[in-house]
Amino acid sequence: MSQPIIQIKNLNKTYGSGDGAVSALQDINLNIEKGDIYGIIGLSGAGKSTLVRCINLLERPTSGEIIVDGQDLTVLSPKALREARRNVTMIFQSFNLLMQRSCIKNICFPMELSGVPAAQARKRGLELLNLVGLADKADAYPAQLSGGQKQRIAIARALATNPKVLLCDEATSALDPTTTASILSLLKDLNQKLGVTVVIITHQMQVIEDICSQVAILDGGVIAESGAVEEIFSNPKTAAARKLVYPGGVQVSQYPVSTRAVRISFNGGTVYQPLISSLAIECGVKVSILGADTRSIDGRAFGTMLLGLPNNAADASKALRYLKSQPNITIEEVNENVESA
Repeated sequence: MSQPIIQIKNLNKTYGSGDGAVSALQDINLNIEKGDIYGIIGLSGAGKSTLVRCINLLERPTSGEIIVDGQDLTVLSPKALREARRNVTMIFQSFNLLMQRSCIKNICFPMELSGVPAAQARKRGLELLNLVGLADKADAYPAQLSGGQKQRIAIARALATNPKVLLCDEATSALDPTTTASILSLLKDLNQKLGVTVVIITHQMQVIEDICSQVAILDGGVIAESGAVEEIFSNPKTAAARKLVYPGGVQVSQYPVSTRAVRISFNGGTVYQPLISSLAIECGVKVSILGADTRSIDGRAFGTMLLGLPNNAADASKALRYLKSQPNITIEEVNENVESA
């Protein structure tokens, strides 16, 4: 098996010292495979931006290793680190374009720094403009562009050095939903065409759903949970994961004490509504939907639903037997004060 393109080992980042020390990251361990679109998600203050800046050593870790394409960046000389960073480029929420430069000159800028001849750099820049769908904007300036167009130019600039890894730090947070979808589609297309590994830092679960294959959930500077997006979405194991995956969780305590409830977790196959209607049709049993937090990913159902069972014990048992016989769902009886998600 090939070595992951990014290996983060026992990473710690502390700001300050003594009594005033603040631990931003604690014992982070992650492997990101070549060609993945990997999401890192967490609420504000979770340490996401610190982590992504440690990956290319814009922030130097207090301890630990950052191994990219077989090189531990933390031990490189300044010159060697500059060379290595050409393989790990970054786009930002605020685009960070040079406003006094045209689009083509923004894209050529990293090539200029690397000593690429001007004619060669321009040729490559025009190719990249075409790749991101802005071939007609070569001589336009950032102030003349929409937010989505600015981000496309920023992506083209990040690709100028033919990187192996593209880091995206909240790259769609400043964009409207339609523009966000177009940028995510572009990143997915570039991942497939160029084989570039994409690491997406975000607080938006929809971004993870739309584009990522793997995800790590960061909470208070530690990795709360990581794995395939489908696995995390179908069965989040930690409170931090549940809060992000199912923010609309319903509590049994909102309902009468006598309510007997079950939590259904959809694991990627069953469609929600037919399950409830077929239960009523085939078993003659009606249940109450107390709450639901569900979503469709690639046409498959994920999420949880909290159902109130009938007070009649025989009907409740019949409903449970039917639900447990269905594929691609898991059933769990829940008690008072237990969250549905």
